[in-house]
Amino acid sequence: MPYKLLFVCLGNICRSPSAENIMNHLIAQAELSDSIICDSAGTSSYHIGSPPDRRMSAAANQKLGIKLRGQARQFLKSDFQDFDLILAMDRDNYENILMLDPSQQYHHKVRLMCDFCSRHTLKEVPDPYYGGPEGFNQVIDLLVDACEGLLNNILSQELNN
Repeated sequence: MPYKLLFVCLGNICRSPSAENIMNHLIAQAELSDSIICDSAGTSSYHIGSPPDRRMSAAANQKLGIKLRGQARQFLKSDFQDFDLILAMDRDNYENILMLDPSQQYHHKVRLMCDFCSRHTLKEVPDPYYGGPEGFNQVIDLLVDACEGLLNNILSQELNN
């Protein structure tokens, strides 16, 4: 059974698809594509069906040489069962996800993305949507750090079991 990760932000067009694609890039480099599967979603319904934001795509391409793939979808209650780990980009996303689990049955599966950073001290991935290009570049840097930490964590915790 592959280990399944779900990255969640508000609209699923900037931060969470970037995290999903960066993580897939790292997983492919580590030749673990059969062992770890990634997806992303948004807590809102604003952008359902939309591709990743073009400014986010430009930053990912410029900094990492990767193309952001995907289509925005909304987080579903069934995602709690379907995924092993759900990674919220910020505190608001985290709270919104937990509100969909009133029994607290799945709270242990939900974490903040920045918990896995080793180089950055920010506790949340800021939403770059209304800012300039530097915001998108910062998100890529943060997510590379967090994804590397997350992959190391999964390798030490999960795939050795």
